Amino acid sequence: MNELIKPRQRRLNLLGTLVHLMHNGRMKPQTDSESSNAANPQTVIDALGRPLHDLRVSVLDQCNFRCPYCMPVAKYHSDYEFLKKQQRLTYDEIMRVATAASELGVSKIRLTGGEPLLDKNIGELIQRLGLLPGISDLALTTNGMLLAPIAAKLASAGLHRVTVSLDSLDETVFRTMSGGRGELGKVLDGIKAAEDAGLGPVKINVVVQKGVNDHTVLDLLQHFRGTQTIVRLIEFMDVGNRNGWRMDQVVPSRELLTRVQARWPLEAVGQNYPGEVARRYRYEDGGGEIGFISSVTEPFCGNCSRARLSADGMLYTCLFANQGTDLRASLRSGADDGEIRDILSSIWLQRADRYSELRRPGLAEHHVLRKVEMYRIGG
Repeated sequence: MNELIKPRQRRLNLLGTLVHLMHNGRMKPQTDSESSNAANPQTVIDALGRPLHDLRVSVLDQCNFRCPYCMPVAKYHSDYEFLKKQQRLTYDEIMRVATAASELGVSKIRLTGGEPLLDKNIGELIQRLGLLPGISDLALTTNGMLLAPIAAKLASAGLHRVTVSLDSLDETVFRTMSGGRGELGKVLDGIKAAEDAGLGPVKINVVVQKGVNDHTVLDLLQHFRGTQTIVRLIEFMDVGNRNGWRMDQVVPSRELLTRVQARWPLEAVGQNYPGEVARRYRYEDGGGEIGFISSVTEPFCGNCSRARLSADGMLYTCLFANQGTDLRASLRSGADDGEIRDILSSIWLQRADRYSELRRPGLAEHHVLRKVEMYRIGG
């Protein structure tokens, strides 16, 4: 499906697959009225019974940080060639994919990068995505450095929420983990501006690495206790091929939970929605909420409802994928909207990814599968 073929041929190839899958109960057929009404999307279920609910869109592959676990500066130096403008999807092309996804059941869209706020016109895309029928959650993930001056504009454009990646409040640790590029004060200003603009609850993503920033976790939690901001502690994952991942660098979520519990008693909270990746807890004293994302030690593949669209138009069905489907070729070779929707349906209906469940933590560092780099699909 990655080959560039004529639209008419491609549609014929897909038709037989789709008819077979519909007859086998893995796709709910639309009535005539439904097919003309995006507010009544068809339900698309993958090979393991997981619906398509979430689309993550990487708007560009560039970033102003050089976090060692994502874009180490030794590789992504000043001479590194990122995608040129003509290689990236245009807003019109992103909208075509997002529209097709919404017609297949997607209700949540998240904009990522790289760093999405490096795109100076991101508000225009947000405004257009916000008008799509059926999209109930429109969010953005950022490192926060550029957020403060434009948070209110993003909210006015229709953005619902932001998630900020922030690995430590220790100045030295923060500088190290941002590759020497970040300014902690600007990130904290961005979080405050997002809260003031109503882009909440703001979530803070903390990638926890043993011996790097795990000793600063409690101080970070203390800073955000008593606010509406939700901190989520993420196990260091073997995403991509360049972060030198080893199992002995992982601090298991259960260990982190024990550390936090020893200082502040917690109680478990149920999921906000089916497929939520974080296990939620709240402080018993009313100090707020925290979450744990445990992809390494407690995989959650069984509930994964995410598709990821890279800046150059590749669609990936797993964070740990080693290949995707080239939608840019179809978009630029005359495929109509129905064909794009058919391609998305076929991709998801055949999806059987469950990398984290198949990975054995003790053997993961020897895993030979080459995976797409995280900066290309936004985590």
